[in-house]
Amino acid sequence: MAITQTIPAPFVENLWDPTRVDGLSPLEALTYRSNLLGADRSVANFGGGNTSTKSLERDHTGREIETLWVKGSGSDLATIAARGFTGLRQAEILPLMERHAMPDEEMVAYLSRCQLEPGMPRSSIETLLHAFVPFPYVDHTHPDAINMICCAENGEALARSCFGDDAVWIPYIRPGFTLSKQVGEAVRHNPNAKLILLAKHGLVTWGETPEGCYRSTVEAINRAAAFVVDRAGDAPAFGGETVAPLAGETRDDLLAAVLPALRGAVSEETAKILTVDSSDTVMRFVCGATSRVLSQVGAACPDHLVHTKMRPLWVDFDPAQEDAAALRARLVEGVARYREEYAAYFERNKGDDATDPSMGDPNPRVVLIQGVGLVGIGHNRQAATLSRDLYHRSLAVMAGAAALDEYVSLTEAESYAIEYWPLELYKLSLAPPPKELAGRVAFVTGGAGGIGRAVARSLAGQGACVVVADLDAPGAEATVSELPASGLAVRTDVTDEAAVAAAYRAAILAYGGVDVVVSNAGLASSAPIEETSAELWDRNHAVLARGYFLVAREAFRILKAQGIGGSLIFVVSKNAVVAGKNAAAYSAAKAAELHLARCLAEEGGAHGIRVNSVNPDAVLQGSKIWDSSWRRERAAAYGIAPEELDEHYRQRTVLKVNIYPEDIAEAVLFFASPTRSAKSTGNMLNVDGGVTAAYAR
Repeated sequence: MAITQTIPAPFVENLWDPTRVDGLSPLEALTYRSNLLGADRSVANFGGGNTSTKSLERDHTGREIETLWVKGSGSDLATIAARGFTGLRQAEILPLMERHAMPDEEMVAYLSRCQLEPGMPRSSIETLLHAFVPFPYVDHTHPDAINMICCAENGEALARSCFGDDAVWIPYIRPGFTLSKQVGEAVRHNPNAKLILLAKHGLVTWGETPEGCYRSTVEAINRAAAFVVDRAGDAPAFGGETVAPLAGETRDDLLAAVLPALRGAVSEETAKILTVDSSDTVMRFVCGATSRVLSQVGAACPDHLVHTKMRPLWVDFDPAQEDAAALRARLVEGVARYREEYAAYFERNKGDDATDPSMGDPNPRVVLIQGVGLVGIGHNRQAATLSRDLYHRSLAVMAGAAALDEYVSLTEAESYAIEYWPLELYKLSLAPPPKELAGRVAFVTGGAGGIGRAVARSLAGQGACVVVADLDAPGAEATVSELPASGLAVRTDVTDEAAVAAAYRAAILAYGGVDVVVSNAGLASSAPIEETSAELWDRNHAVLARGYFLVAREAFRILKAQGIGGSLIFVVSKNAVVAGKNAAAYSAAKAAELHLARCLAEEGGAHGIRVNSVNPDAVLQGSKIWDSSWRRERAAAYGIAPEELDEHYRQRTVLKVNIYPEDIAEAVLFFASPTRSAKSTGNMLNVDGGVTAAYAR
């Protein structure tokens, strides 16, 4: 596996299109400028950076006033719309320049009273920075190329070499009133300056026009990029390769063997999703000679730290000499050590005030495995991906800063002050509350059929990452395309041991493991016993008995490796408890499913693995089974026409209702839930409208 060893050139492209801003209002032009900056993550992190425009607007009295439009807290420059900005009365903000200090809480309260409308989003943490810079257009970003200089030990000297008098250097200070005032004064006192460099933080630029401001940002980044590339030359990033990278199937086999244990270790408080990255950028780092030391210096930017923590977990591993068992043990031990060290970090830095926040999740957000790759960790797929993506920004900054000089980061105290900063915690609080199955992975067999599709939609709707397994690959893909949350389609023959193992392997590589397994793959046949062939008998038992056994056996292996419990739900049938006329093969196989679930409930209890069954009856809508010869065969068994089956089944229930796929999905969700049915196992839930013969006894 060949990996480019030199530092990638961190240049950015000027994407400004003058025709796109013709006729736009100041706020619309600000939106366009912000979206351009956010489109390149090497310029603006997800959720990071802020932009502003000063314009004349009419207030609620009709008076024309100077208005500062600034990004709202918690929004993202790449996707922000006009409604994501906050309008504030600039004349009420400027007098704050005369103050010597202002606590964060007072600043936030003051700015809220300056808003044009009370319903606007809370303005950016760095609103005062934009207000105090005496130009109509201001950009504040965290570009990789700029932070390669700002995160270098001798960054101020390097900045002078790169920018001369065009840049003003400001030593690190946490965002807020003091930093904003320092930036405003620096611009006022240095009229020839073109940009501000914030140590260990980022870039501030400005302009007389929206395009001029954007161009200043791009030019500053590219000057820094050219400087870094020139200084770095052909020197290999991270000291060159010291461990040969593990590649392809061998790497994936190793990850499939160890990720469930890692996932279990980091899910002690709440279930987590894992996402793996073995891209060239990552492999260049995890195989580098200086990477272990660099990784422990700290985050490359305050915005990174909130989602990646101060440091990742680095795990030493030699793919040429060690095996999966060694790595598995090292990962679990590493997480335990990380948790202890994080708790100690929290205790060292927290205040004594009773209002101080409680400790957050002590688990790593990023795990670096030497020679293997990176694992991003989050309470859902988006959070795991964000941790991974932001660490890519750190990788770029570390490569450049280390090539220029020595990479430096926030101190421990500075890191804590950002991680537990009330204003930063407020931004995180804007995210919607986690859904019931957030952080959990559901594996649904028969996911292309009516019941399977409804189950997949229901579980995904509650936040689960859903793996849709079905022999019908296009049908599985179609189900995934309908899901409101992350999903993966895998072609699976549940009667084939290797195919079942491969499907779970795909789930592990995509999400780290599995929590909820819904065995739903099925078929049906109807024939009098003397017309039931051995082949028909075997086919029913292959899918409905052997298939459920194979899916459950592999699930138990993964769930035990994770060590955080789980839930298996068997979609069985009323026929498992009520004799089905002319359906001996099907009914006997369904009875085997039901008893297998009871047996597994006994085995799984000690490991927190719950196993329950849902018994549908006559779910005709959307069913592949009922669209087959099964409909004609069952109608013949009852001596009625096929089109009369719906009414026949409705009339035989005590509730006089038909059963739909969504009804079964509700029952599955009940057993999948870690709260609704946390103390239920070995149970059978009939969803049949009330078939008297099927009442539990």
